[in-house]
Amino acid sequence: MRVFGIDCGTEITGFGVVESDDTGSLPQLLCKAIGSIRLVKTKTLPVRLAQVYAELTQEIIRWQPDVVAIEEVFYSVNPKSALKLGEVRGVALLAAANQGLPVAEYAPLKIKSSVVGYGLAKKEQVQFMVARLLKLAELPQPADAADALAVAICHIHTAQTLARQGALQ
Repeated sequence: MRVFGIDCGTEITGFGVVESDDTGSLPQLLCKAIGSIRLVKTKTLPVRLAQVYAELTQEIIRWQPDVVAIEEVFYSVNPKSALKLGEVRGVALLAAANQGLPVAEYAPLKIKSSVVGYGLAKKEQVQFMVARLLKLAELPQPADAADALAVAICHIHTAQTLARQGALQ
């Protein structure tokens, strides 16, 4: 299974591609790609959204994932920030839908629990565990891209658990 993870942001939107290799005795996670889309604040919102859409679409076509996993919107004290983040998420969802891909959405607590084992983990802990799980030589940068890899890992872990539960029934 190849998963395209997305961590939406109004300044940086991270993405990462993780593949599960189930051919050996123990399943392994393989990092296929990591990257980020940096947005210029001086550009208008429609131009920034168009950039996110174009770059995500290009990367999705390039990596041909089976599914797109994306972080759900967290509830912020600033409604304006939450709204802007929701607009970026909408563009990311559109990019996936226009490629005919299924989308899985995960809450931040679920992602951190799946990767770190603790739902309130700090960004540095997520980066560290992503690097360990993917056997990366260094911490994935920027943190937004590490978060995107974490979303993809969360989806793979969830899918593996559901498959095991289905096999037991």
